[in-house]
Amino acid sequence: MTTVLKARTHRAPSPLPGAAPPRRSRALKAWATRAPLLPALVFLIAVTQLPFVATLVISLFDWNSLAPGSRRFTGLANYTTVAGDADLRDSVLTTALLTATVVIVSVVIGLLLALLLDRTFFGRGMVRTLLIAPFLLVPAAAALLWKHALYNPEYGLLNGALHWLAGLFGDTTPAQPDWTSSMPLVAVEASLVWQWTPFMMLILLAGLQSRPLDMVEAARLDGASSWQIFRYLTLPHLRRYLELGVLLGSIYIVQNFDAVFTITRGGLDTANLPYTIYTTFYEAHEYGLASAAGVLVVIGSIVIATFALRVVSSLFRDEVSRA
Repeated sequence: MTTVLKARTHRAPSPLPGAAPPRRSRALKAWATRAPLLPALVFLIAVTQLPFVATLVISLFDWNSLAPGSRRFTGLANYTTVAGDADLRDSVLTTALLTATVVIVSVVIGLLLALLLDRTFFGRGMVRTLLIAPFLLVPAAAALLWKHALYNPEYGLLNGALHWLAGLFGDTTPAQPDWTSSMPLVAVEASLVWQWTPFMMLILLAGLQSRPLDMVEAARLDGASSWQIFRYLTLPHLRRYLELGVLLGSIYIVQNFDAVFTITRGGLDTANLPYTIYTTFYEAHEYGLASAAGVLVVIGSIVIATFALRVVSSLFRDEVSRA
């Protein structure tokens, strides 16, 4: 009898209803919820991180594919060569000018289009779909469209419009400029502005549709004009959306390769950083120098992306606090 009583007294107490599960079961449950994500994580590491590590290793070697036997470890010498390369410095300036021009013009035109689509009018859905269409095109296809359908000096739409206008004024032999040769950087910028304006428009339109309408109506009742409402209410509200569009647009346009390669082949002072890295790798066959330049571009993109993520997180925090 005493043995049975001792066994009962030493038995582990049963968990109370609603008590926290043991640590081992919590760990197993956490791994069970994360297990479906492991294949995607492995795929992401294999596709992005392993090639970057390989690029980082190659950047430490003097490696020319035309002389594979003379490959040797040089440390950071490739980075010193890349930093002192005049062509690379020119491509950095070209990239900065191209990015700044495309982003600023796209934001301004996108804001005007967003203000238009924020109004109610017949056919707004169709107009919105047509305005979004350029952003849905493949970048190489958009560049080919501008190069052949618009810029071609013989059958392009721009010269066709000039010929038609000249015919109205009696000029039978109008000039047919070669747009790509006469203004190469502007030609690339125009094609990128056309493609990236819908992106800016969508971001700013989302910002406009999230405005507190009661403040706008109160301002109208107080006698404020449309310009005053835009300046003192709409523009401050759109500040974070403008920052988001500028930062995300800068990240993508800095890495643009298709327009430069398709329209000008990097000639006439239009070679940006991605195209310079491409020529170093595939034409000069300098794998080490191209890898070093690529690593520097990735580091610069990470810096810009960090600021972009901070803007996005602050924007989400504001939206959550407002809700």
